[in-house]
Amino acid sequence: MILLKDILYKVSIEAVKGSTEIAIGKLDFDSRKIANNDVFIAIRGSVSDGHEYIEKAISLGATAVVCDILPADAHDHVTYILVKDTNKALAHMAANYFDNPSQHLKLVGITGTNGKTTIASLLYQLFKKAGYKVGLISTVKILVDELEFKATHTTPDSITINNFLRDMVDAGVDYCFMEVSSHGIHQKRTEGLQFAGGVFTNLSHDHLDYHPTFADYRDVKKSFFDGLPKQAFALTNTDDKNGPVMLQNTSARKLTYALKSYADYRAQILENQLSGLLLKVNDNEVWVRLIGTFNAYNLLAIYGTAVELGLDSLEVLRLLSELESVSGRFQFIISTEKITAIVDYAHTPDALENVLKTINDIRTKNEQLITVVGCGGDRDKTKRPIMANIGSTMSDKLIITSDNPRTEDPQVIIAEMEAGVEPQNYKKTISIVDRKQAIKTACQLANPNDIILIAGKGHETYQEINGVRHDFDDMKIVKELLERTP
Repeated sequence: MILLKDILYKVSIEAVKGSTEIAIGKLDFDSRKIANNDVFIAIRGSVSDGHEYIEKAISLGATAVVCDILPADAHDHVTYILVKDTNKALAHMAANYFDNPSQHLKLVGITGTNGKTTIASLLYQLFKKAGYKVGLISTVKILVDELEFKATHTTPDSITINNFLRDMVDAGVDYCFMEVSSHGIHQKRTEGLQFAGGVFTNLSHDHLDYHPTFADYRDVKKSFFDGLPKQAFALTNTDDKNGPVMLQNTSARKLTYALKSYADYRAQILENQLSGLLLKVNDNEVWVRLIGTFNAYNLLAIYGTAVELGLDSLEVLRLLSELESVSGRFQFIISTEKITAIVDYAHTPDALENVLKTINDIRTKNEQLITVVGCGGDRDKTKRPIMANIGSTMSDKLIITSDNPRTEDPQVIIAEMEAGVEPQNYKKTISIVDRKQAIKTACQLANPNDIILIAGKGHETYQEINGVRHDFDDMKIVKELLERTP
């Protein structure tokens, strides 16, 4: 039996109306899921305000309500907990409810614009190969050792995080690697968690539909490192100008990695081919199956993290050489006609530029590079013309198409992308609204030895149009089309 008072540790309480000596069921911030004796936490979201659903939650059986404004008409049989920030309160209550599972394993958070999924997923792979039980909380999936669950957000809500962490602890998991998004940090989803370490990848143009300015976006990322305990490590990319900023106010042990500047963990790219990279990492050479400069950074972050968590440095290098690319991250196939198709999640200007630069560094220039890319609806509009400008400048042909239009008109999204194409690139740019048709056109335009990049959706197996998710898998579609291409 759990008492309400037992889950209020570290919650900043302004006032209490009613008794906290009551037995409770579960916690929830969705009034529709409330049952008898549950605790309802009223969260102010971007679409709706949970305070408007307090009465509904009580009618369904809630015996306690956490809110930042007390209702005018309070019920005598309900306990009201008044707090300043319900998101923060939810995070601490969720951690307490599940007996603070993050304290019983080593949890590492990875944040930044690009590379989070690759680093978290490959750390999971590496530690599994090293013989540990491992957890993963990522954009692609959630893994409780080998048990897999579908992911709905990059960083889930506090209840979901702590629930899975509890499952991990119960399953004997030693380490968990978790993507930490700016939304998750800003909405306090990671409050109440004890991190053994934090990793910063890079910062570029993204989520400015949510954050008012780039500085605000940066500072939200920084706040994650500000909150790390002194026994944790903070590992940052110093080749990114925002990397040192992350370490300014952290109490954690400060560590750096870089390709271009002096750092605790350094690497040099000796060879960069479609079959992999030859890296010199802290004076030791290693061949890896991943491709491109951006992956050299990812691998260096993985190496540093693994060493800081106590693994032998030479053993880590051996394990790095065995790692395989993550679903939808520079995944490629080569058809019988010698056409190379690459599927990548690149959905920011920086990520698209990195992928195209990687391809251009590897290719001979005797072949065409055909890029298919779109931008998501109901998201940051300012990156649309930039994405098209990069795609048209760095490719031989650009096909602008739909990504996940969501509730927006895909034609409008495409028109906003087209505005970024410079006059000298008009002739090599075409627009096709239907994504499958765009991929098909790329396959038809491709000759033997040509390269097709399909960017933006990566691992996603759906396309969201007007609130409905339709089956759509870039890799599956391009495989089928190239097999049929005569």
